[in-house]
Amino acid sequence: MTMLRPDLAVIAQHVAPGSRVLDVGCGHGELMLALRDERQCDARGLEIDPANVATCVAAGLSVIQGDADTDLGFYPDGAVDYAILSQTLQTTMRPREVLGELLRIGRKAFVSFPNFAHWRVRLSLLMGGRMPVTRQLPIAWYETPNIHFSSIDDFRALVREMDVTVEDAWFLSGDARRSAAAANLRAEHAVFLLSR
Repeated sequence: MTMLRPDLAVIAQHVAPGSRVLDVGCGHGELMLALRDERQCDARGLEIDPANVATCVAAGLSVIQGDADTDLGFYPDGAVDYAILSQTLQTTMRPREVLGELLRIGRKAFVSFPNFAHWRVRLSLLMGGRMPVTRQLPIAWYETPNIHFSSIDDFRALVREMDVTVEDAWFLSGDARRSAAAANLRAEHAVFLLSR
């Protein structure tokens, strides 16, 4: 499998070959390329940054410019097998509505996000009294695109409230997988596979 960011590698390994996929917030298209070339998926993308869209299109990917907060409503129900939102949920204006749209568009949805309750984040706040800058959260608070800081436990509560089924979950620190036990404290980021 192509060298991918750890959460993208987990997603790529668990998307069924030949699936129809919508990657929302696809960035430079690394996941889409892996899904297309290694899993023979029909991968499409939605990306807000015009420079990233141009990079994807230059690589032969089918990507349109759009905003997850406003443009997912244009996709029909059940349009894809998997809707993917990787490291993007925390940047949306309305995470709950975006999550609902993912599960309307896709039969299943992969969602990955940074865990703002990781012990290093907690320690940084406790010891330094300032918002942390870590390997997984490398941008200062005043420049970060993150507007909805959540933890793994916050996300679990949201999907329960929305009556969404968690089919599987992976908890990661760097490239290493962590157990579900104490994941809210020990994992830097999480990947959830969801369905209705």
